[in-house]
Amino acid sequence: MKNKPEDKFDKLPLNTEPYDKKKINRRTFLSSITFLAGAGLAYWGWESVYHSAREIATATAGAKSSLRRVLDANGCLFEGAVKPNHLSRTYPKVMAAKKPRLNGKLGITDKNIESWALNLVKSANETQQITLNELKKLPKTEFAFEFKCVEGWSQISHWGGVKFSDFVHHFGLQELAKMEYVGMHTPDNKYYVGIDMPSALHPQTLLCYEVSGQPLSPEHGAPLRLIIPTKYGIKNLKRIGTLYFSNQRPPDYWAERGYDYFSGL
Repeated sequence: MKNKPEDKFDKLPLNTEPYDKKKINRRTFLSSITFLAGAGLAYWGWESVYHSAREIATATAGAKSSLRRVLDANGCLFEGAVKPNHLSRTYPKVMAAKKPRLNGKLGITDKNIESWALNLVKSANETQQITLNELKKLPKTEFAFEFKCVEGWSQISHWGGVKFSDFVHHFGLQELAKMEYVGMHTPDNKYYVGIDMPSALHPQTLLCYEVSGQPLSPEHGAPLRLIIPTKYGIKNLKRIGTLYFSNQRPPDYWAERGYDYFSGL
């Protein structure tokens, strides 16, 4: 007669530790205190931001002063962490959208672009006008990258134009480019951006006159727009009318409405 198989649970050690109600209650109490303290701290932080004064309107506005300090700190951290020659990822042209998405009409409602010329402000007393044909004589750079919008969408698109760094070199703007910022605005002055100089001189920053291998349409900012892969789309100004250099933050349309001035990726 076969022996009864030994139950596999027979050899497991029994938990002989007695139920300690005081220990359980103490742990529950500490967990509750920790949770309440965390919730209280979060509420205090929210209340502090909500009731803090708005920032003084300068090149930025629209945000709470405490939030703006955080945004500026993030911008400084990003500038210090990302090397100026760090390249955004590029893609084969075949991956680019055939019809790049249109977004935003600020500053481009004026249809009179035949007489367009870029107003390059060199000083308070000197402004040089540059035509599109003059820009097209410079070396052309083109690539496809993932254009990203603060609204949450992105799209691979193909752009072509003149490197901003080549533009600076060709027109002898090296001394002006030693300033901290470059400012741009549309011909009607309704849309404007400020760009930190390292980002402006980035090897992928373009003064762009083509999209998908074709001249820019009016909706895409013809005849000349900014393409800067290291920034969100709100910095990619359409229809550049005026360009200037400054050691002070130039006005920025969306930063005046509470957005991050740096807007880096």
